[in-house]
Amino acid sequence: MPIVLTHGWPGSFAEMEHIIPLLADPGAHGGDPADAFHVVVPSLPGYGFSPAPSYPGVNARTIAQLWHRLMEGLGYNRFAAQGGDIGAGVSAWLARQFPDSLAGVHVNYIPGSFRPTLGPASPPVTHEEQEFLKRVSCWAADEGAYAALQGTKPQTLAFSLTDSPVGLAAWIVEKFRSWSDCDGDIQRVFSLDTLLTDISIYWFGDSLSASLRLYKENRLCPLSFDLDERVTPPFGVALFPHELPMPPRSWVERVFDVARWTEMPAGGHFAALEQPELLAQEIRAFFRPRRQP
Repeated sequence: MPIVLTHGWPGSFAEMEHIIPLLADPGAHGGDPADAFHVVVPSLPGYGFSPAPSYPGVNARTIAQLWHRLMEGLGYNRFAAQGGDIGAGVSAWLARQFPDSLAGVHVNYIPGSFRPTLGPASPPVTHEEQEFLKRVSCWAADEGAYAALQGTKPQTLAFSLTDSPVGLAAWIVEKFRSWSDCDGDIQRVFSLDTLLTDISIYWFGDSLSASLRLYKENRLCPLSFDLDERVTPPFGVALFPHELPMPPRSWVERVFDVARWTEMPAGGHFAALEQPELLAQEIRAFFRPRRQP
């Protein structure tokens, strides 16, 4: 089964280094060889060594269209998608726009812009859903300044970070420390080499402005839905305990066909880096019954 893995910010293609062999050759890592994938790991436009877009309007929705063209060009008419952070949004947009091409979508994050449309005929918002919306509001007030800045004035910020490697390192490492399951000790989870590799990709890729601009473009094209709209491909969610605020299952099921919902024992926002074995096991389990004979 072909699968496209999509990273987010402040990650890169490099965060998939350890999970690729677990998916591509599970038999060599104690798994079932029948669970093998053809793994495709593109860089988001303007990230890594992917050229920066020269026009506005490149967002998660249009990136999903690029990924669909990419997979078709590789000869894959039906494929799987997985992602976290921005990659979760791209994966969701793939399922929304190309349901016949998707065997299923697995995510380890629900995009912050996700909002089902609530109408008079919709089930009332539950207490659990209301508590989630309160948590999101509190998190945005305490931790969301970066997203507000990147989503409104990304180019101003880009000048500062492009001018200072120390500033760029601080901007990125703060997120790895705050969003991971490290209990404040970042090197317990990430080696310095891993962190410096990620920072260096942003620094030497020379497209920092474009990577931040994606936040503004996504803000202008949120993952919101029409009343009673449904996304039909099977949807799987892995909930890592130190992830950013995640909605209850009922909130996601208002739009998506949730076929698997798993609470994970450890890990945070950077699941492919923090817990590649756990994430790979979950991806294999979700797609196992969805493979064509």
